[in-house]
Amino acid sequence: MTSPDARVDTPVALRVFRVVAALLGLAALIWIPIRSADVAGFSLANFFSYFTVLSNVLAVVVFLVGGVVDPRSETFDKVRGAATTYMVITGIVYAVLLSNVDVQIQDAWTNAVLHRIVPVLIVVDWVLDPPRRRNSEFAPLVWLVFPVVYGVYSLIRGPIVDWYPYPFLDPRGSGYVPLAIGLVVLVVAFLLIALAVDRVGELATSRRSGIRASRGLV
Repeated sequence: MTSPDARVDTPVALRVFRVVAALLGLAALIWIPIRSADVAGFSLANFFSYFTVLSNVLAVVVFLVGGVVDPRSETFDKVRGAATTYMVITGIVYAVLLSNVDVQIQDAWTNAVLHRIVPVLIVVDWVLDPPRRRNSEFAPLVWLVFPVVYGVYSLIRGPIVDWYPYPFLDPRGSGYVPLAIGLVVLVVAFLLIALAVDRVGELATSRRSGIRASRGLV
């Protein structure tokens, strides 16, 4: 049976908000390689090997699709949940571990957009327009597949190109055992973030359904 919320169109103001957020994130993603093209050591392959960049690319796509097309499918809700999780991870990891680390971003505004502003905007969007159907209990685990695959990719690619995107993925300093312990801690933290994103979505969905019911809307 189709959920009543699934038949409700997203408010125009929120769709405009999504398009603006997408354009802001896209501007930062495009500007960084342009700005860094003549910087020694800059690599486009390395640029697209940052979790921050890949997560922001997904966030931009989700914002654009949500703003322009406004799909109301369960699949899109799951993709939104994944994008929100990755952007929350991006914001928290940057604030806790990377705020003083060189991540190849030359301008303060692009750094702020990718690490602070877009993560906040996508959480706001998730709260204002939560999933129209309840996600399965396995959704947070599914959302973690990409971060785990990304970690494996970085560890395999690192010794090949002699470059690692983040210090906590670089075994050259302390070796693989401390690295493995640190990564286990991060995976647990990421799971808690995914669970929190899912729970916030559930609470927001319940609140919206309650408001609609109190107004006699179905």
